Amino acid sequence: MENIETKSARLSGNGFVLLAAMLWGTTGTAQAFAPLGTNPLAIGTMRVILGSIFLLIFAYFKGSLVSIKGWPLKTVFLASLSMTFYQPCFFTGVAMTGVAVGTVVGIGSSPIFAGVLGYFIRKERPGKPWYLATLFAILGNLLLVFSGEDINVDPVGILFALGAGLAYASYSIHSKELLECYSEESVLAMVFSLGALFLLPALFFLDLSWLSETRGILVALHLGLVTLALAYYFYARGLSQIPAANAVSLTLAEPLTATFLGVLLLKESLSIIASFGLLLILLGLIVISKKT
Repeated sequence: MENIETKSARLSGNGFVLLAAMLWGTTGTAQAFAPLGTNPLAIGTMRVILGSIFLLIFAYFKGSLVSIKGWPLKTVFLASLSMTFYQPCFFTGVAMTGVAVGTVVGIGSSPIFAGVLGYFIRKERPGKPWYLATLFAILGNLLLVFSGEDINVDPVGILFALGAGLAYASYSIHSKELLECYSEESVLAMVFSLGALFLLPALFFLDLSWLSETRGILVALHLGLVTLALAYYFYARGLSQIPAANAVSLTLAEPLTATFLGVLLLKESLSIIASFGLLLILLGLIVISKKT
């Protein structure tokens, strides 16, 4: 039987991951307020670069910036590379196959990849609640996609979105390994700083004129500080307390949040099918939160 300390850690981990997913869910709404013609890839790149700066500052004031001596550099490199690949794969997938399909395929596939990678890399065997919750959540996301009228299923775009799901799952698995030895702030500072270095060359090829507008600066700051630095800190806190596969499944709350914000702030309509999809996602989250 689960003792009180273990149950408390599990509930705390679930809560932090859900908070992170809710913050990630504001990404699409924030982009909608960006200046007209802003390149999504430019937004993604600035998000990582600004977020890494915030994380470095936070780690410095926490006294967590230490020498890289002794760190498993291969694991740090793989975590950083995974997050770096996630950006172009996700935004390209969304651009080619649409926001709804690209987001659902990218986010919806990540729990499956995380379950497989977790089993082979970390020997974590997902429990029955993970299978059930992931099934509910993926079916719910599919209903959200096909509740609309204009659906564009581009095979190449789907492959890019699947690549994003794999990259995110890989980031989670390797970050989990680092979090077992180092603090959340030091892991995030290391991983995202290296990821920002990988993305820096892209700034020479992207149009950043949108940052000359106040609205563009506010969007960039929100994405960098809230949806990356703060959200990934919450995610790291949660990931350190629960299995990686379960943590990734809980992030399916992101499209749930994004849909609600779209209805409330962007005045998007919600069909009966989409509403049923939201209920399935919510049911999946309840299942995975109840017993992980």
